[in-house]
Amino acid sequence: MAKEINTIGVLTSGGDAPGMNAAIRAVVRTALAQGKKVKGIMRGYQGLIDEEIIDMDKHSVSDIIQKGGTILGTARCDDFRTPEGQQRGAEVCRKYGIDGLVVIGGDGSFQGAQKLAHLGVNTIGIPGTIDLDIACTDYTIGFDTAVNTAMEAIDKVRDTSTSHERCSIIEVMGRHAGYIALWCGLANGAEDILLPERYNHDEQKIINHIIDSRKLGKKHHLIINAEGIGHSSSMAKRIEAATGMETRATILGHMQRGGSPSCKDRVYASIMGAYAVDALCEGKSSRVVAYKKGEYIDIDIDEALAMSKDISEYEYNISKVLAR
Repeated sequence: MAKEINTIGVLTSGGDAPGMNAAIRAVVRTALAQGKKVKGIMRGYQGLIDEEIIDMDKHSVSDIIQKGGTILGTARCDDFRTPEGQQRGAEVCRKYGIDGLVVIGGDGSFQGAQKLAHLGVNTIGIPGTIDLDIACTDYTIGFDTAVNTAMEAIDKVRDTSTSHERCSIIEVMGRHAGYIALWCGLANGAEDILLPERYNHDEQKIINHIIDSRKLGKKHHLIINAEGIGHSSSMAKRIEAATGMETRATILGHMQRGGSPSCKDRVYASIMGAYAVDALCEGKSSRVVAYKKGEYIDIDIDEALAMSKDISEYEYNISKVLAR
């Protein structure tokens, strides 16, 4: 019979994402409603190792659902990648009576949760990343807000680009995953979309596209470039030299991580936070909360980490058809 959970810890790890606060709020208030104590762990796994742990009550999470970022903070932690660091994390959990832990973050955060589970700490992961690159789920906390932030910024840049008859290269976040770039490319009507999963570095093809479009009377050109490809400024210089068309690069950067979360991110994150607590109280461990085909589910963390994810070929092909 599973050991009863009395104290639940919650931490956010890796890159921050809008909606993480909604998930924290849901974890805290759902746990308290079920008679559990709640510990907030500051600065992710680094804070766990350093024992930066606070007691949380319902007032701790008042007036945070509309805020971006994470009230618990986050940090990279190389020490936690080592067996010694992981053992230290498990010992701290036991010291503070944390018998259930909710980890909000991406694949790297889940790997840490997996190690803690193997060391006897009941863990549940919640997918929080603006990159939408966790294979086990159709939704990750923060993507909806980030992609809308990027879309609105690109609309503004496109207005001035059109006025000056320029080519604009706009770089969005996504080091290994092109979901923000693909969605913005579709939503903003880009002529070219460069994705880490598909780009073959054939710059001449882009140049030819611009030249051919100008011959047909098109006076501006929009390229959405994913962070994982990068080099937007040098690319702009090469394109301008080859086409004679004034070309500017705009890197949106970390503005995509910030801002008040969208309704979707607030609601989905809240449900996932509550689901994680329910799963712990049911005796589950080493699971990841996911949203799949319109339903909230939980799957084994080992299975989740073994999955791979790729851009939809159909969606990518549509983006090319609509750019013609």
